[in-house]
Amino acid sequence: MAIGVVGLTIGLAVGGVVLLGALGFVLQRTVDTEAFRTADAVALLAAEDALPDPLPVAGGQVRVQVVDGQGRIRAASIDADRLVPMVRPERLNRDGRQRLEVPAERVGLAGPVRVVAVPAGTAADPLTVLVARSMADVRHSTHVVRTILLVAFPLLVAVLAGVAWRVVGATLRPVEALRRGAEEITGRAGAGRLPVPASADEIHRLAVTLNGMLGRLESARVRQRAFVSDAAHELRSPLTNIRTELEVAQRLADRTDWTAVTANLLADTDRLSRLVDDLLLLARLDEAPPARGTGPVELGALLTEVAARYPSPPVRVTPPAGPLWTIGSVEELRRVLANLVDNAVRHARGDVVLAAEATTSTAGATGVAVATGTTAGPGVGAHHLVTVTDDGRGVPVADRERVFDRFTRLDDGRARDDGGAGLGLAIVRELVRRAGGSITLTDAPEQQGLRVCLLLPALPAEEGGGPKVDGS
Repeated sequence: MAIGVVGLTIGLAVGGVVLLGALGFVLQRTVDTEAFRTADAVALLAAEDALPDPLPVAGGQVRVQVVDGQGRIRAASIDADRLVPMVRPERLNRDGRQRLEVPAERVGLAGPVRVVAVPAGTAADPLTVLVARSMADVRHSTHVVRTILLVAFPLLVAVLAGVAWRVVGATLRPVEALRRGAEEITGRAGAGRLPVPASADEIHRLAVTLNGMLGRLESARVRQRAFVSDAAHELRSPLTNIRTELEVAQRLADRTDWTAVTANLLADTDRLSRLVDDLLLLARLDEAPPARGTGPVELGALLTEVAARYPSPPVRVTPPAGPLWTIGSVEELRRVLANLVDNAVRHARGDVVLAAEATTSTAGATGVAVATGTTAGPGVGAHHLVTVTDDGRGVPVADRERVFDRFTRLDDGRARDDGGAGLGLAIVRELVRRAGGSITLTDAPEQQGLRVCLLLPALPAEEGGGPKVDGS
Protein backbone atom coordinates (compact mmCIF):
# COMPACT_ATOMS: atom_id res chain seq x y z
CA MET A 1 0.00 0.00 0.00
CA ALA A 2 2.78 2.45 0.95
CA ILE A 3 4.64 1.65 -2.25
CA GLY A 4 1.49 2.39 -4.23
CA VAL A 5 1.02 5.75 -2.51
CA VAL A 6 4.68 6.67 -3.11
CA GLY A 7 4.35 5.71 -6.75
CA LEU A 8 1.15 7.75 -7.04
CA THR A 9 2.87 10.76 -5.44
CA ILE A 10 5.82 10.55 -7.81
CA GLY A 11 3.52 10.20 -10.79
CA LEU A 12 1.43 13.21 -9.80
CA ALA A 13 4.57 15.27 -9.12
CA VAL A 14 6.00 14.43 -12.53
CA GLY A 15 2.62 15.22 -14.11
CA GLY A 16 2.54 18.61 -12.34
CA VAL A 17 6.03 19.51 -13.55
CA VAL A 18 5.14 18.48 -17.10
CA LEU A 19 1.91 20.52 -16.89
CA LEU A 20 3.77 23.65 -15.76
CA GLY A 21 6.37 23.25 -18.47
CA ALA A 22 3.74 22.72 -21.16
CA LEU A 23 1.70 25.72 -19.93
CA GLY A 24 4.76 28.00 -19.95
CA PHE A 25 5.72 26.82 -23.42
CA VAL A 26 2.23 27.35 -24.86
CA LEU A 27 1.86 30.83 -23.34
CA GLN A 28 5.29 31.87 -24.59
CA ARG A 29 4.49 30.59 -28.06
CA THR A 30 1.27 32.59 -27.96
CA VAL A 31 3.17 35.75 -27.04
CA ASP A 32 5.67 35.15 -29.85
CA THR A 33 2.90 34.50 -32.37
CA GLU A 34 1.12 37.74 -31.53
CA ALA A 35 4.42 39.66 -31.60
CA PHE A 36 5.36 38.25 -35.00
CA ARG A 37 1.88 39.11 -36.31
CA THR A 38 2.40 42.76 -35.28
CA ALA A 39 5.95 42.78 -36.67
CA ASP A 40 4.83 41.37 -40.02
CA ALA A 41 2.16 44.04 -40.34
CA VAL A 42 4.70 46.79 -39.65
CA ALA A 43 7.23 45.20 -42.02
CA LEU A 44 4.60 45.27 -44.77
CA LEU A 45 4.15 49.00 -44.22
CA ALA A 46 7.93 49.46 -44.30
CA ALA A 47 8.20 47.61 -47.58
CA GLU A 48 5.60 49.98 -49.08
CA ASP A 49 7.43 53.00 -47.58
CA ALA A 50 4.23 53.89 -45.75
CA LEU A 51 5.37 53.88 -42.13
CA PRO A 52 3.24 56.20 -39.98
CA ASP A 53 4.77 58.01 -37.05
CA PRO A 54 3.96 57.04 -34.37
CA LEU A 55 3.30 53.43 -35.27
CA PRO A 56 -0.24 52.36 -34.39
CA VAL A 57 -0.11 49.59 -31.72
CA ALA A 58 -2.99 48.18 -29.70
CA GLY A 59 -2.42 47.52 -26.01
CA GLY A 60 -0.15 49.06 -23.47
CA GLN A 61 2.15 46.06 -23.02
CA VAL A 62 3.60 46.27 -26.56
CA ARG A 63 6.50 48.41 -27.85
CA VAL A 64 7.46 48.64 -31.55
CA GLN A 65 10.57 50.13 -33.17
CA VAL A 66 11.88 50.21 -36.74
CA VAL A 67 15.65 50.51 -36.88
CA ASP A 68 18.04 50.77 -39.83
CA GLY A 69 21.41 49.15 -40.41
CA GLN A 70 23.23 51.74 -38.25
CA GLY A 71 20.89 51.20 -35.32
CA ARG A 72 18.99 54.45 -35.80
CA ILE A 73 15.28 54.46 -35.04
CA ARG A 74 13.22 55.32 -38.12
CA ALA A 75 9.80 54.88 -36.47
CA ALA A 76 8.40 53.86 -33.13
CA SER A 77 5.14 53.32 -31.28
CA ILE A 78 3.90 56.09 -29.03
CA ASP A 79 5.32 54.46 -25.84
CA ALA A 80 8.61 53.27 -27.34
CA ASP A 81 11.97 54.99 -26.91
CA ARG A 82 12.94 57.02 -30.00
CA LEU A 83 16.65 57.29 -29.20
CA VAL A 84 17.80 53.91 -27.87
CA PRO A 85 16.88 50.73 -29.75
CA MET A 86 15.43 47.89 -27.67
CA VAL A 87 18.11 45.49 -28.96
CA ARG A 88 21.72 46.36 -29.55
CA PRO A 89 22.58 46.37 -33.27
CA GLU A 90 25.29 43.70 -32.89
CA ARG A 91 22.68 41.17 -31.59
CA LEU A 92 20.47 41.51 -34.65
CA ASN A 93 20.53 39.15 -37.60
CA ARG A 94 19.52 41.14 -40.66
CA ASP A 95 18.70 38.03 -42.69
CA GLY A 96 16.33 36.10 -40.39
CA ARG A 97 13.61 36.26 -37.78
CA GLN A 98 14.70 36.21 -34.14
CA ARG A 99 13.37 35.71 -30.62
CA LEU A 100 15.30 37.55 -27.93
CA GLU A 101 15.14 38.22 -24.21
CA VAL A 102 16.01 41.79 -23.11
CA PRO A 103 16.13 43.52 -19.73
CA ALA A 104 12.84 45.08 -18.69
CA GLU A 105 14.41 48.50 -17.91
CA ARG A 106 15.70 48.83 -21.49
CA VAL A 107 12.16 48.66 -22.82
CA GLY A 108 10.17 50.19 -20.02
CA LEU A 109 7.87 47.22 -19.47
CA ALA A 110 7.33 44.86 -16.54
CA GLY A 111 9.75 42.02 -16.94
CA PRO A 112 10.65 39.69 -18.29
CA VAL A 113 10.41 41.09 -21.85
CA ARG A 114 10.28 39.09 -25.06
CA VAL A 115 11.43 40.80 -28.30
CA VAL A 116 10.96 39.50 -31.83
CA ALA A 117 12.91 40.85 -34.81
CA VAL A 118 11.66 40.73 -38.42
CA PRO A 119 13.74 41.97 -41.43
CA ALA A 120 12.04 44.70 -43.52
CA GLY A 121 12.86 47.44 -46.06
CA THR A 122 14.93 46.90 -49.18
CA ALA A 123 18.41 45.71 -49.99
CA ALA A 124 19.57 49.31 -50.35
CA ASP A 125 17.92 50.38 -47.14
CA PRO A 126 17.61 47.38 -44.81
CA LEU A 127 15.35 47.82 -41.82
CA THR A 128 14.47 45.66 -38.84
CA VAL A 129 11.11 45.70 -37.05
CA LEU A 130 11.40 45.11 -33.28
CA VAL A 131 8.29 44.20 -31.28
CA ALA A 132 8.57 43.83 -27.51
CA ARG A 133 5.94 42.21 -25.33
CA SER A 134 5.91 41.82 -21.57
CA MET A 135 5.95 38.27 -20.18
CA ALA A 136 4.48 39.40 -16.85
CA ASP A 137 1.08 37.91 -17.68
CA VAL A 138 2.70 34.63 -18.61
CA ARG A 139 4.72 34.58 -15.39
CA HIS A 140 1.61 35.45 -13.38
CA SER A 141 -0.42 32.65 -15.02
CA THR A 142 2.25 30.03 -14.38
CA HIS A 143 2.65 31.28 -10.81
CA VAL A 144 -1.08 30.92 -10.19
CA VAL A 145 -1.10 27.40 -11.65
CA ARG A 146 1.99 26.46 -9.60
CA THR A 147 0.33 27.75 -6.42
CA ILE A 148 -2.86 25.82 -7.15
CA LEU A 149 -0.88 22.63 -7.78
CA LEU A 150 1.17 23.06 -4.60
CA VAL A 151 -2.01 23.50 -2.55
CA ALA A 152 -4.10 20.86 -4.32
CA PHE A 153 -1.33 18.26 -4.69
CA PRO A 154 -1.09 17.19 -1.03
CA LEU A 155 -4.88 17.19 -0.69
CA LEU A 156 -5.26 15.10 -3.84
CA VAL A 157 -2.60 12.64 -2.70
CA ALA A 158 -4.27 12.35 0.71
CA VAL A 159 -7.71 11.76 -0.83
CA LEU A 160 -6.41 9.22 -3.33
CA ALA A 161 -4.40 7.46 -0.62
CA GLY A 162 -7.51 7.24 1.57
CA VAL A 163 -9.61 5.91 -1.30
CA ALA A 164 -6.89 3.42 -2.27
CA TRP A 165 -6.60 2.32 1.36
CA ARG A 166 -10.33 1.65 1.56
CA VAL A 167 -10.52 -0.03 -1.84
CA VAL A 168 -7.42 -2.17 -1.33
CA GLY A 169 -8.54 -3.01 2.19
CA ALA A 170 -11.96 -4.10 0.93
CA THR A 171 -10.30 -6.11 -1.84
CA LEU A 172 -7.82 -7.82 0.48
CA ARG A 173 -10.32 -8.51 3.24
CA PRO A 174 -11.38 -11.83 1.64
CA VAL A 175 -7.70 -12.70 1.22
CA GLU A 176 -7.15 -12.07 4.93
CA ALA A 177 -10.17 -14.26 5.66
CA LEU A 178 -8.60 -17.00 3.55
CA ARG A 179 -5.33 -16.60 5.43
CA ARG A 180 -7.05 -16.88 8.82
CA GLY A 181 -9.00 -19.91 7.63
CA ALA A 182 -5.79 -21.57 6.41
CA GLU A 183 -4.13 -20.79 9.75
CA GLU A 184 -7.02 -22.36 11.65
CA ILE A 185 -6.93 -25.45 9.46
CA THR A 186 -3.16 -25.75 9.97
CA GLY A 187 -3.51 -25.20 13.71
CA ARG A 188 -6.01 -27.97 14.27
CA ALA A 189 -4.35 -30.27 11.70
CA GLY A 190 -7.66 -31.61 10.54
CA ALA A 191 -10.17 -31.34 7.77
CA GLY A 192 -11.63 -27.95 7.06
CA ARG A 193 -12.67 -25.54 4.37
CA LEU A 194 -11.71 -21.97 3.63
CA PRO A 195 -14.41 -19.27 3.69
CA VAL A 196 -15.74 -18.53 0.20
CA PRO A 197 -16.62 -14.85 -0.44
CA ALA A 198 -20.01 -14.11 -1.92
CA SER A 199 -18.63 -11.99 -4.76
CA ALA A 200 -18.13 -13.88 -8.01
CA ASP A 201 -14.61 -12.62 -8.66
CA GLU A 202 -11.05 -13.97 -8.74
CA ILE A 203 -10.94 -14.33 -4.94
CA HIS A 204 -14.12 -16.42 -5.04
CA ARG A 205 -12.65 -18.68 -7.69
CA LEU A 206 -9.39 -18.92 -5.74
CA ALA A 207 -11.27 -19.96 -2.60
CA VAL A 208 -13.25 -22.59 -4.52
CA THR A 209 -10.05 -23.93 -6.08
CA LEU A 210 -8.26 -24.05 -2.74
CA ASN A 211 -11.21 -25.84 -1.12
CA GLY A 212 -11.13 -28.38 -3.91
CA MET A 213 -7.42 -28.87 -3.32
CA LEU A 214 -8.01 -29.26 0.43
CA GLY A 215 -10.70 -31.83 -0.27
CA ARG A 216 -8.35 -33.82 -2.48
CA LEU A 217 -5.57 -33.59 0.10
CA GLU A 218 -7.94 -34.74 2.83
CA SER A 219 -9.10 -37.66 0.69
CA ALA A 220 -5.49 -38.57 -0.02
CA ARG A 221 -4.67 -38.32 3.69
CA VAL A 222 -7.61 -40.57 4.58
CA ARG A 223 -6.60 -43.09 1.92
CA GLN A 224 -3.01 -43.00 3.09
CA ARG A 225 -4.04 -43.51 6.71
CA ALA A 226 -6.32 -46.38 5.74
CA PHE A 227 -3.58 -47.86 3.57
CA VAL A 228 -1.04 -47.70 6.41
CA SER A 229 -3.55 -49.18 8.84
CA ASP A 230 -4.48 -52.02 6.50
CA ALA A 231 -0.84 -52.67 5.64
CA ALA A 232 0.09 -52.83 9.32
CA HIS A 233 -2.82 -55.20 9.97
CA GLU A 234 -1.87 -57.47 7.10
CA LEU A 235 1.80 -57.49 8.12
CA ARG A 236 0.93 -58.27 11.73
CA SER A 237 -0.78 -61.58 10.86
CA PRO A 238 2.21 -63.43 9.36
CA LEU A 239 4.53 -61.94 11.96
CA THR A 240 2.18 -63.13 14.71
CA ASN A 241 2.06 -66.61 13.17
CA ILE A 242 5.85 -66.74 12.96
CA ARG A 243 6.22 -65.60 16.57
CA THR A 244 3.64 -68.11 17.78
CA GLU A 245 5.31 -71.00 15.93
CA LEU A 246 8.70 -70.08 17.39
CA GLU A 247 7.42 -69.67 20.95
CA VAL A 248 5.60 -73.01 20.86
CA ALA A 249 8.64 -74.70 19.37
CA GLN A 250 10.84 -73.17 22.07
CA ARG A 251 8.59 -74.41 24.90
CA LEU A 252 8.13 -77.89 23.44
CA ALA A 253 11.60 -78.33 22.05
CA ASP A 254 11.77 -82.05 22.70
CA ARG A 255 8.35 -82.80 21.23
CA THR A 256 8.48 -80.30 18.32
CA ASP A 257 8.20 -81.52 14.74
CA TRP A 258 10.84 -79.20 13.35
CA THR A 259 10.10 -80.23 9.77
CA ALA A 260 6.48 -79.06 10.11
CA VAL A 261 7.56 -75.92 11.95
CA THR A 262 10.04 -75.09 9.22
CA ALA A 263 7.42 -75.59 6.53
CA ASN A 264 4.97 -73.33 8.35
CA LEU A 265 7.61 -70.65 8.89
CA LEU A 266 8.64 -70.77 5.24
CA ALA A 267 4.99 -70.43 4.17
CA ASP A 268 4.48 -67.42 6.42
CA THR A 269 7.77 -65.93 5.24
CA ASP A 270 6.78 -66.36 1.59
CA ARG A 271 3.42 -64.76 2.27
CA LEU A 272 5.10 -61.89 4.10
CA SER A 273 7.58 -61.43 1.25
CA ARG A 274 4.77 -61.35 -1.35
CA LEU A 275 2.86 -58.82 0.72
CA VAL A 276 5.88 -56.54 1.10
CA ASP A 277 6.61 -56.80 -2.64
CA ASP A 278 3.02 -55.90 -3.48
CA LEU A 279 3.08 -52.91 -1.10
CA LEU A 280 6.34 -51.66 -2.59
CA LEU A 281 4.95 -52.04 -6.10
CA LEU A 282 1.82 -50.07 -5.24
CA ALA A 283 3.94 -47.36 -3.63
CA ARG A 284 6.05 -47.07 -6.79
CA LEU A 285 2.95 -46.97 -8.98
CA ASP A 286 1.49 -44.17 -6.85
CA GLU A 287 4.65 -42.09 -7.23
CA ALA A 288 5.40 -42.82 -10.89
CA PRO A 289 3.54 -40.79 -13.57
CA PRO A 290 1.32 -42.66 -16.05
CA ALA A 291 3.64 -44.14 -18.64
CA ARG A 292 3.16 -45.73 -22.00
CA GLY A 293 4.85 -48.98 -22.92
CA THR A 294 8.42 -49.66 -23.82
CA GLY A 295 7.87 -51.86 -26.82
CA PRO A 296 5.46 -53.97 -28.87
CA VAL A 297 3.99 -57.02 -27.14
CA GLU A 298 2.16 -59.86 -28.91
CA LEU A 299 -0.82 -60.77 -26.73
CA GLY A 300 -1.37 -64.30 -28.09
CA ALA A 301 2.16 -65.35 -27.21
CA LEU A 302 1.90 -63.67 -23.82
CA LEU A 303 -1.33 -65.53 -23.02
CA THR A 304 0.27 -68.84 -23.97
CA GLU A 305 3.31 -68.09 -21.82
CA VAL A 306 1.23 -67.21 -18.75
CA ALA A 307 -1.12 -70.19 -19.17
CA ALA A 308 1.86 -72.56 -19.38
CA ARG A 309 2.54 -71.97 -15.68
CA TYR A 310 -0.75 -73.63 -14.72
CA PRO A 311 -2.04 -77.17 -15.32
CA SER A 312 -4.40 -77.74 -18.23
CA PRO A 313 -7.12 -78.23 -17.27
CA PRO A 314 -8.29 -76.02 -15.65
CA VAL A 315 -6.45 -73.29 -17.59
CA ARG A 316 -7.05 -73.22 -21.34
CA VAL A 317 -6.11 -70.69 -24.04
CA THR A 318 -8.28 -69.84 -27.01
CA PRO A 319 -5.68 -68.63 -29.52
CA PRO A 320 -6.52 -65.52 -31.56
CA ALA A 321 -6.96 -65.70 -35.32
CA GLY A 322 -3.73 -63.81 -35.87
CA PRO A 323 -1.07 -61.80 -34.01
CA LEU A 324 -2.45 -59.09 -31.76
CA TRP A 325 0.12 -56.39 -31.01
CA THR A 326 -0.07 -53.84 -28.25
CA ILE A 327 2.45 -51.37 -26.87
CA GLY A 328 3.53 -51.69 -23.26
CA SER A 329 5.89 -53.19 -20.72
CA VAL A 330 5.93 -56.93 -21.07
CA GLU A 331 6.75 -57.39 -17.37
CA GLU A 332 3.77 -55.29 -16.29
CA LEU A 333 1.38 -57.00 -18.73
CA ARG A 334 2.68 -60.41 -17.61
CA ARG A 335 2.01 -59.40 -13.99
CA VAL A 336 -1.53 -58.30 -14.93
CA LEU A 337 -2.38 -61.61 -16.59
CA ALA A 338 -0.73 -63.64 -13.82
CA ASN A 339 -2.78 -61.89 -11.12
CA LEU A 340 -6.00 -62.36 -13.09
CA VAL A 341 -5.31 -66.05 -13.74
CA ASP A 342 -4.38 -66.60 -10.07
CA ASN A 343 -7.73 -65.15 -9.00
CA ALA A 344 -9.61 -67.18 -11.62
CA VAL A 345 -7.91 -70.45 -10.64
CA ARG A 346 -8.55 -69.79 -6.95
CA HIS A 347 -12.31 -69.34 -7.47
CA ALA A 348 -13.00 -71.59 -10.51
CA ARG A 349 -14.84 -74.88 -10.12
CA GLY A 350 -13.03 -76.51 -13.00
CA ASP A 351 -12.47 -74.26 -16.01
CA VAL A 352 -10.47 -71.07 -16.76
CA VAL A 353 -10.32 -69.77 -20.32
CA LEU A 354 -7.93 -67.12 -21.65
CA ALA A 355 -8.80 -65.43 -24.95
CA ALA A 356 -7.90 -62.34 -26.99
CA GLU A 357 -9.48 -60.68 -30.00
CA ALA A 358 -9.36 -57.40 -31.91
CA THR A 359 -12.28 -55.05 -31.49
CA THR A 360 -13.31 -51.73 -32.99
CA SER A 361 -15.54 -50.90 -30.02
CA THR A 362 -14.27 -48.06 -27.83
CA ALA A 363 -17.22 -48.26 -25.46
CA GLY A 364 -15.32 -50.79 -23.40
CA ALA A 365 -12.84 -48.09 -22.44
CA THR A 366 -15.44 -46.79 -20.04
CA GLY A 367 -16.55 -50.19 -18.88
CA VAL A 368 -19.72 -50.37 -21.02
CA ALA A 369 -20.44 -53.05 -23.64
CA VAL A 370 -16.90 -54.36 -23.74
CA ALA A 371 -17.90 -57.90 -24.51
CA THR A 372 -20.17 -56.88 -27.37
CA GLY A 373 -17.62 -55.00 -29.46
CA THR A 374 -17.61 -55.68 -33.19
CA THR A 375 -14.65 -57.86 -34.10
CA ALA A 376 -12.31 -57.05 -36.93
CA GLY A 377 -9.24 -58.49 -38.51
CA PRO A 378 -6.08 -58.97 -36.49
CA GLY A 379 -4.33 -55.73 -35.71
CA VAL A 380 -7.02 -53.66 -37.41
CA GLY A 381 -9.25 -52.69 -34.46
CA ALA A 382 -8.69 -49.68 -32.24
CA HIS A 383 -8.31 -51.93 -29.20
CA HIS A 384 -7.55 -55.51 -28.29
CA LEU A 385 -9.87 -57.34 -25.89
CA VAL A 386 -8.28 -59.87 -23.55
CA THR A 387 -10.66 -61.95 -21.42
CA VAL A 388 -10.10 -64.26 -18.45
CA THR A 389 -13.23 -66.35 -17.78
CA ASP A 390 -13.85 -68.77 -14.92
CA ASP A 391 -16.86 -70.88 -13.90
CA GLY A 392 -16.78 -69.96 -10.22
CA ARG A 393 -19.36 -68.17 -8.10
CA GLY A 394 -18.63 -64.81 -9.75
CA VAL A 395 -18.69 -61.36 -8.13
CA PRO A 396 -21.94 -59.55 -7.30
CA VAL A 397 -22.60 -56.50 -9.46
CA ALA A 398 -22.55 -54.21 -6.42
CA ASP A 399 -18.98 -55.37 -5.57
CA ARG A 400 -17.43 -55.28 -9.06
CA GLU A 401 -15.92 -51.85 -8.56
CA ARG A 402 -15.08 -52.30 -4.90
CA VAL A 403 -12.91 -55.36 -5.53
CA PHE A 404 -10.33 -53.12 -7.20
CA ASP A 405 -9.77 -51.23 -3.95
CA ARG A 406 -6.74 -52.12 -1.90
CA PHE A 407 -7.07 -54.74 0.83
CA THR A 408 -10.56 -55.65 -0.35
CA ARG A 409 -11.56 -59.28 0.02
CA LEU A 410 -15.05 -60.60 -0.47
CA ASP A 411 -16.50 -63.10 2.01
CA ASP A 412 -15.32 -66.17 0.13
CA GLY A 413 -11.81 -64.72 -0.18
CA ARG A 414 -11.22 -63.59 3.38
CA ALA A 415 -9.16 -66.58 4.39
CA ARG A 416 -5.65 -65.18 4.30
CA ASP A 417 -4.07 -68.46 3.34
CA ASP A 418 -6.24 -68.75 0.24
CA GLY A 419 -7.62 -65.28 -0.43
CA GLY A 420 -4.41 -63.26 -0.34
CA ALA A 421 -4.12 -59.73 0.99
CA GLY A 422 -6.59 -58.12 -1.41
CA LEU A 423 -3.90 -56.29 -3.42
CA GLY A 424 -3.90 -58.29 -6.66
CA LEU A 425 -6.71 -56.48 -8.47
CA ALA A 426 -5.53 -53.11 -7.16
CA ILE A 427 -2.14 -53.78 -8.75
CA VAL A 428 -3.85 -54.93 -11.95
CA ARG A 429 -5.86 -51.73 -12.28
CA GLU A 430 -2.80 -49.51 -11.75
CA LEU A 431 -0.74 -51.43 -14.30
CA VAL A 432 -3.55 -51.40 -16.85
CA ARG A 433 -3.97 -47.67 -16.36
CA ARG A 434 -0.25 -47.18 -17.03
CA ALA A 435 -0.61 -49.22 -20.24
CA GLY A 436 -3.40 -46.92 -21.45
CA GLY A 437 -6.13 -49.52 -21.12
CA SER A 438 -9.16 -50.29 -18.97
CA ILE A 439 -10.51 -53.28 -17.05
CA THR A 440 -14.08 -54.31 -16.18
CA LEU A 441 -15.88 -57.30 -14.70
CA THR A 442 -18.90 -58.93 -16.39
CA ASP A 443 -20.87 -62.15 -16.12
CA ALA A 444 -19.45 -65.15 -17.91
CA PRO A 445 -21.56 -65.90 -21.00
CA GLU A 446 -23.62 -69.09 -21.10
CA GLN A 447 -22.39 -70.26 -17.68
CA GLN A 448 -22.16 -69.24 -14.10
CA GLY A 449 -18.94 -67.42 -13.36
CA LEU A 450 -17.00 -64.25 -13.98
CA ARG A 451 -15.35 -62.73 -17.03
CA VAL A 452 -12.60 -60.14 -16.67
CA CYS A 453 -12.43 -57.89 -19.74
CA LEU A 454 -9.12 -56.17 -20.37
CA LEU A 455 -9.05 -53.55 -23.13
CA LEU A 456 -5.59 -52.59 -24.43
CA PRO A 457 -4.61 -50.16 -27.21
CA ALA A 458 -3.99 -51.89 -30.52
CA LEU A 459 -0.77 -51.65 -32.48
CA PRO A 460 -0.89 -52.47 -36.23
CA ALA A 461 0.74 -55.80 -37.03
CA GLU A 462 3.24 -54.21 -39.42
CA GLU A 463 4.56 -52.08 -36.53
CA GLY A 464 5.09 -55.09 -34.27
CA GLY A 465 8.11 -56.26 -36.16
CA GLY A 466 7.55 -59.97 -35.59
CA PRO A 467 6.22 -62.44 -33.06
CA LYS A 468 7.96 -61.37 -29.90
CA VAL A 469 6.72 -60.96 -26.36
CA ASP A 470 9.52 -59.25 -24.47
CA GLY A 471 9.48 -55.98 -26.45
CA SER A 472 13.26 -56.10 -26.95
